[in-house]
Amino acid sequence: MHRRAFLISGTSLSLATLAAQPLRADVMAEGPFEVTRTEAEWRAILSDASYAVMREGATERAYSSPLHEEFRAGTFHCRGCDLPLYSSEVKYDSGTGWPSFTEALPNAIGTMEDRSFIFQVRTECHCRRCGSHLGHILDDGPPPAGLRHCLNGVSLVFRTA
Repeated sequence: MHRRAFLISGTSLSLATLAAQPLRADVMAEGPFEVTRTEAEWRAILSDASYAVMREGATERAYSSPLHEEFRAGTFHCRGCDLPLYSSEVKYDSGTGWPSFTEALPNAIGTMEDRSFIFQVRTECHCRRCGSHLGHILDDGPPPAGLRHCLNGVSLVFRTA
């Protein structure tokens, strides 16, 4: 009897988790975005890693992006459509292994609720022009706003000033 209850509970929890996970279609439903491409066009311009993050909502491995160590003056752009997203002036080392910023440039990003983790709600950020997933906005950043835009480096291109 205990085994059956355990299996039923585990199945119920798994189904609840799947139902709570946002699909990339949720972001795409916000469109139409200014920049749209077919899946084949996205795959042609993005690496496999960039495609997985930007179009499927994956997360790159911590400390794997060269942009984590990029602190020259310049601007970080969307890899998908080249929209300027973040200034190097607001980039900081959060100690997390991902490029981190205190705020985005005006009218650069969109946000949505992300319930992909059980019992945790996060704010996902994406490029407002093409809808590509960038990362998450968390409330553990430095003052005064206390926000940390935790981004995947494979979603970004850095351009020097």
